[in-house]
Amino acid sequence: MWRRIRAALGMGLIWALGWGVIAGGGMELLANFIPALNVVDMWIQPLAMLGFLSGAAFSIVLGIAARRKRFSELSVGRFALWGALGGTALGGLFVVSGMAGPLILIPLFPLSIASAAGTLAIARQAKEEQLPAGEPQERLR
Repeated sequence: MWRRIRAALGMGLIWALGWGVIAGGGMELLANFIPALNVVDMWIQPLAMLGFLSGAAFSIVLGIAARRKRFSELSVGRFALWGALGGTALGGLFVVSGMAGPLILIPLFPLSIASAAGTLAIARQAKEEQLPAGEPQERLR
């Protein structure tokens, strides 16, 4: 149980960093050129918080959907689908609870898909570098 909690927190932190720096920084730059994007003073913090929650939600979805699978057995498309599921479920919770409007799904959906696909690519690369040739990849737990 603690390992799964630690994995969800780690995934959340990684996604928060990516969403905050890449997406939030990009939105800050775009806001300088497109005045309509100045609706939020700082894009970095809200996107980092959403990234953390989406990454943790994705980790839970991944733990359920790919419990006995190896990274080599997983397709980028499935990972992206699970990312979309985690991000959309989180956005749906925000909308249903009244914490946010339906517009929150606009950034959550594509960022979750891209982050999930990127997560698989990074995980595959890390596994290839760590394992000696011919060693089987570890199963997700």
